[in-house]
Amino acid sequence: MIVFDIETTGTDPYKHSILSIGAIDFENPTEQFYMECRVWEGARVEQEALDVNGYSREATKDPAKSEEGTIVAEFLKWLDGRQNILLVAQNPIFDLSFLQAAAARAHLDFTVGRRSLDLHTVAFMHMVQRKIAPPTKNRKSDINSDGIMEYVGIPTEPKPHIAINGAVWEAEALSRLIFSKNLLVQFAQYPIPWLS
Repeated sequence: MIVFDIETTGTDPYKHSILSIGAIDFENPTEQFYMECRVWEGARVEQEALDVNGYSREATKDPAKSEEGTIVAEFLKWLDGRQNILLVAQNPIFDLSFLQAAAARAHLDFTVGRRSLDLHTVAFMHMVQRKIAPPTKNRKSDINSDGIMEYVGIPTEPKPHIAINGAVWEAEALSRLIFSKNLLVQFAQYPIPWLS
């Protein structure tokens, strides 16, 4: 499995751009991927998105950074060397839609399968199995990334969000939720709440 995260300039994959991609090979966590890029020509940049990921407007257009299509091509190439490329994310539909749109803009073959694993769903089912009522708001699930990290006993992801941090934190959470064990040494000091 590949746990991944992206940072973007907004929420619409056809109007906004990827800014960075971070990924970790769950079966071999020392194998990680991280690249940043500049926005594609004409992409919209929303201040709300920049507030989340910490980029400045100038940084989104940095000519020293690769083009969006280049980092997507590099990510797809990195995936080619992995045994299991099932993608895992907190909200994989969002991240996958951006990867697909970017690949189409760059005329790349998008070889990633349609199936993915949603960390939200894994956390939700873990709570249900432990007879813990998952949090809701307005009759909908209110399990966000920070809530998952708290639930599995690790600090929340540092802010502003950086794609590689998202991937690392999500990989650790996934390991704790599925196997009830620590994955990465940087989190070894934090006990798993349901084992304490």
